[in-house]
Amino acid sequence: MDEGSEAVEGREVGAIFDYFSKVGVAALNLTGSLKVGDKIRIKGTTTDFEQTVDSIQMHKKPMQEAKAGDEIGIKVNDKVRRHDKVYVV
Repeated sequence: MDEGSEAVEGREVGAIFDYFSKVGVAALNLTGSLKVGDKIRIKGTTTDFEQTVDSIQMHKKPMQEAKAGDEIGIKVNDKVRRHDKVYVV
């Protein structure tokens, strides 16, 4: 196990690949399903917070749910970084 890593409760559903700080939006590749209303935890080397998913967008169009393989954007409450993991808790 990597130094400083710890097990995270919940189901991993994706990883961050970009962050748009001016609008507070994270872009992620999904490896599982995610829907509006899900409670998520975003965890990385220096990132660790929980929030509720208020909106999901794909190709600038709002959607209620996304599935594995989708590249989506979600509004986030704090700064995130590339390779941070996203879990449904």
